[in-house]
Amino acid sequence: MKGLTDIPGILVGHASDYDGLTGCTAILCESGAVGGGDIRGSATGTAEWDLLHPHHVTDRIHAVVFAGGSAFGLEAASGVRRFLEQKGVGFETGAAKVPLVPSAILYDLNIGKSTARPSREMGESAAAAATDKAIAEGAVGAGTGATVGKLLGIRQAMKSGVGSWTVELGGQYKGVMVSALAAVNAVGDVRDPSNRKIVAGARVAAGSMDFADSALIMKNGTGSGFSRGNTTLVVVATNAKLDKVQATKLAQFAQLGVARAIDPVNTMSDGDITVALSIGTASAPVDSLGVAAAEAVAESILRAVRLAAGMGGVPGLAK
Repeated sequence: MKGLTDIPGILVGHASDYDGLTGCTAILCESGAVGGGDIRGSATGTAEWDLLHPHHVTDRIHAVVFAGGSAFGLEAASGVRRFLEQKGVGFETGAAKVPLVPSAILYDLNIGKSTARPSREMGESAAAAATDKAIAEGAVGAGTGATVGKLLGIRQAMKSGVGSWTVELGGQYKGVMVSALAAVNAVGDVRDPSNRKIVAGARVAAGSMDFADSALIMKNGTGSGFSRGNTTLVVVATNAKLDKVQATKLAQFAQLGVARAIDPVNTMSDGDITVALSIGTASAPVDSLGVAAAEAVAESILRAVRLAAGMGGVPGLAK
């Protein structure tokens, strides 16, 4: 499996700044994809989000951009837009083709250099690097500066990054796929849904690898150094044909995978969003696709922490 690029027509590219510890990820669908979106977090940073609304007049988007840098990182989408325009990709307005590119950001200014932010040039580089090859995972692209488990402050957090996974349906829906990519920067801990054990999260002390249990901390009010800059960004894509209402429902189903793998989740200090893309002609009920989407998202989140090496003084699980 290659991850999100298992879906024909999807290209993914990263740009990473390992000095400043930030970056961006470009998900291209140059032939156009039906999109839908869902926001469950309360500290979200987005641009062109209304393109995903079922009532919006346009029925296709051409890319999704995830970036670090907090609100400054939204600039990266301009580079992706410029790259696509130069290729003749976009919505035909009569006078020009305008690439439609929703984007979302995560907060990574508390690791690395706070003055390092994804730029238009970085976004253009990510788009230029986009391929249909297996996706690079871990601390790369939008996940370069991502961390999890921040209820006790960044010194007791753990490194995270980007993860991607594909689930294929079976039986009469054989050949139908749902793939996910997640950039995981949650305030909460990442848990394995199969046993509910914490995989990565807040640690009891800076030098320890024992977990403090963020949900328990929150219930007991014993946290300190609480971080307000957190977000899990997810895109799911399928080769099944959906309309915008169905794509929006698929994005809602994808949030179930976020809730299975992160605890606490969707807090007042998280900006959790999901985007769903339909690019293909296969046929399957949106409910069946939703079951696969939740599974793919949960596994992507696990991979995001398991494949992330330590950086910026924050330990990771990968060596």
